[in-house]
Amino acid sequence: MALPEVAVVILNYNGRKHLENFLPSVMASTYGNLRIIVADNASTDDSLDLLEKKFPSIELLTHPVNEGFAGGYNWALQRVQSDYYVLLNSDVSVSPDWIEPVIQLMENDTQIAACQPKILSYHHPGLFEYAGAAGGWIDTLGYPFSRGRIFDVCEEDKRQYETTEPVFWASGASLFIKAQVYHQLGGLDSEFFAHQEEIDLCWRMQLAGYRIMVCPKSVVYHVGAGTLPRGGRKVFLNFRNNLMMLCKNLPLRELCWKLPVRFGLDAISAWKGLLTGDFAFFKAICLAHIAVIRYVFSKKYIRTRAVKPLKELQGVYSGSVVWQYFIRHHNRFQEIIQKKTG
Repeated sequence: MALPEVAVVILNYNGRKHLENFLPSVMASTYGNLRIIVADNASTDDSLDLLEKKFPSIELLTHPVNEGFAGGYNWALQRVQSDYYVLLNSDVSVSPDWIEPVIQLMENDTQIAACQPKILSYHHPGLFEYAGAAGGWIDTLGYPFSRGRIFDVCEEDKRQYETTEPVFWASGASLFIKAQVYHQLGGLDSEFFAHQEEIDLCWRMQLAGYRIMVCPKSVVYHVGAGTLPRGGRKVFLNFRNNLMMLCKNLPLRELCWKLPVRFGLDAISAWKGLLTGDFAFFKAICLAHIAVIRYVFSKKYIRTRAVKPLKELQGVYSGSVVWQYFIRHHNRFQEIIQKKTG
């Protein structure tokens, strides 16, 4: 049987250095039916010159405006026909055989819509990387975390997460997804711009009856924080997008009590930041809350139709990761998951 076509699509915004450093590893991939595409998101550096001179065999799409991660990929993938897409960050190094085990897994189960490799830190290869680690989970209040990463604590990789298993979300740093499902569900939500848009898409895929998996036989190495710098904008998007995701996908009776709780917990974080002198952090959370309220009362707010209780989905922790981390000081995935009744 012919191998399904896989299109690795790298969204680039002023990432010349990353392209120069990491494209060679992608080009060395051994998968037999592969396209490599760089979708440029209105870069203002010399990324295009680099691609033309040093990587002329790479397919190139050039977007005239920067619509962020979500809008940029939606624009690009409308122009790419393939059986599978791999949304790959420009700051990811891959091994030659990183594609084969994931595609084999997904081909063997029609219900698997998306999958991620094990993601380790490029600079510290013995550690899991923040953006996805060994597969994404979510807690009952909508806080995302990962096998191998709880908030800012990344575990050492001791091969403790080597099982291929369902998760709640797969990382956008290296996201394998069936093209048909991507377009069927409308792709990423462009309102998110960047941050947690892949979690929202994976949630919608689960609501539509699909499964999300992690395949640790495939390993990639991610630099992290390669596009949007840390600061008020990043905080704003993280807080706003997470709450927007809850508004879209939670059953209404869950949303009615969970959203006020989340606003309250966010407020505690904001005031803590202010009292420690971080006014930008406080302001970003306030603006995020205002943006969410406006979003709910806007024409852009569309709730997912096939809503299921969060607890019925895979990769959901029935407790509070905030409680486990900040109050009980548990910062390892296995430690938290084993405390379901603790």
